[in-house]
Amino acid sequence: MLKTLYIENLAVIEQMTVNFEVGLTVFTGETGAGKSILIDAINLILGQRSSKDIIRTGTKKALVSAVFTDLSEETMQKINEYGFDVENGEILISREINIEGKSTARLNCRPITVGALKEIGTYLINIHGQHDNQVLLNQENYIDILDVYAQAEEQTANNHLDMLDKFADHTELLNEYKIEYHNYNVIKNKYKKLSIDEQEKARKIDLLTFQIDEICEVNPKVSEDKFLEDRLNTMRNSENISRALNNAYNALYGVDGEGGCYDIISKAFDSLEDVSEYNKDIENVTEQLESVQYEIEEIVSKLSNILETVEFDSYELHQAELRMDDIYSLKRKYGSTVEEILEYCENAKSELESIKMSDQIQQDLLKELNDKKKTVMSLGKKLSDSRQRAGKRFSEQVKKELVFLDMPNVELKVSFNKSKYGAKGCDDVEFLFSTNKGEEPKSIGKIASGGELSRIMLAIKSVLAEKDEIPTLIFDEIDTGVSGPSAQKIGLKLKEVSKDRQVLCVTHSAQIASLAKNNFLIKKQVDNDRTYTKIIPLDEESKVLEIARIMATDEITDLMIENARAMISAQKA
Repeated sequence: MLKTLYIENLAVIEQMTVNFEVGLTVFTGETGAGKSILIDAINLILGQRSSKDIIRTGTKKALVSAVFTDLSEETMQKINEYGFDVENGEILISREINIEGKSTARLNCRPITVGALKEIGTYLINIHGQHDNQVLLNQENYIDILDVYAQAEEQTANNHLDMLDKFADHTELLNEYKIEYHNYNVIKNKYKKLSIDEQEKARKIDLLTFQIDEICEVNPKVSEDKFLEDRLNTMRNSENISRALNNAYNALYGVDGEGGCYDIISKAFDSLEDVSEYNKDIENVTEQLESVQYEIEEIVSKLSNILETVEFDSYELHQAELRMDDIYSLKRKYGSTVEEILEYCENAKSELESIKMSDQIQQDLLKELNDKKKTVMSLGKKLSDSRQRAGKRFSEQVKKELVFLDMPNVELKVSFNKSKYGAKGCDDVEFLFSTNKGEEPKSIGKIASGGELSRIMLAIKSVLAEKDEIPTLIFDEIDTGVSGPSAQKIGLKLKEVSKDRQVLCVTHSAQIASLAKNNFLIKKQVDNDRTYTKIIPLDEESKVLEIARIMATDEITDLMIENARAMISAQKA
């Protein structure tokens, strides 16, 4: 759950820390006090898009951080997949936006991409606002027919099909279908590649044959280009190399073994050897000189061998240059290294063989494709059957919730239509509602008011909450367009949902606020010509005054205060 939220220089909030608890927490305040900024701050933590416009005027950056505790096993597993460790089921997420508009995100003080943060955020908090009502109005699933290269598919979150799948709790079946559907597309793509006309096939064969012959004619060897480069470098500088080697040889060995360094050391050795037995120090020096003699002999031998390799004729240089030109020509066409050229050649041979044998391979693939199609259709039917069964239960449970929320005449029908097979099956799902008795269920956008939309969405959220392990739910002005007993019922439903998880609610409703376990006042004030927003935790007496303010149309009277106190007492009872 969300334990602590810290905000710095975000819009009109200069600096504040908010500590949260389990149960129902309500935020109230006058219109324009800055309640939306709180939701914006949490959205930043969840990886939503940022803008430099949210930075407080006169400052260089905005910072939001949050501590989450009591993480589920599924959440910790997802975090571990991104290479982050979780200790004691607790994490710290921070987000910073600077004046240039650049954003940085961190998890446990280590950098994390916004994309990864966004995915992890779906396991931490679910925010319901007016946008969710728009999603409810639009049932379209946006399911595209995937091609073989599609690794992921953008889906509209919380659309009708997604809601039903979450309720049906058939994740294993849905994942199995997705895997088989992907495999079907892989085979289909291979089959299409082989399904080319004869003219194109002949052109492809000619091209591949030419490329293979060109590489095989040169027949480059692994690392041959590096050997040739070293050899050519030696031959092109052979004159300087020979001169240097000869000078070094003569300096060490002289002419016929005389006049060089070796000759001088030998004479010194001979002089000391005769007297070394009389003095231990002289004996040690004599041994060192003998060792130097051996080393010089070894060096002279190596120089002599190198001199032999440096010698070459112009024909050898010419042949090496021609060979290097051939390899460079292949590199320009088939790869930057000999290894890549050889790999290209092997792939070309495989492709050529496939084309030559394409008729047989195509027949095999067609059989495999048909078998896989049957598997996909079979799983798709199981998925559809599971959705049909879940649709009936879903309708009953949502209707039950709506009756509680003062919508006794509502009818909900889960409408199914067949569609092309896609990544989520072959079902086109739409929730149809009727809010008046005797009326046929229709698309919700044609029959529901704003207040009805809010209650319908809350009913669906309540039903899905049993299938959802997300520990924190946030409702942003769920009471829009609702008042009186209906607002009371919404508050009771929120309180019921909060028994098993943390529920945060931004509201203008006194009925909902009176039911809260924890209350905060979001208040705007002006100091030294600057606007500040503060989030103030309310004690019991402050809560009474705030609820009286919400109920009052003008000034807060003693009667309003007593009414507020009575409302809170009644809710507790």
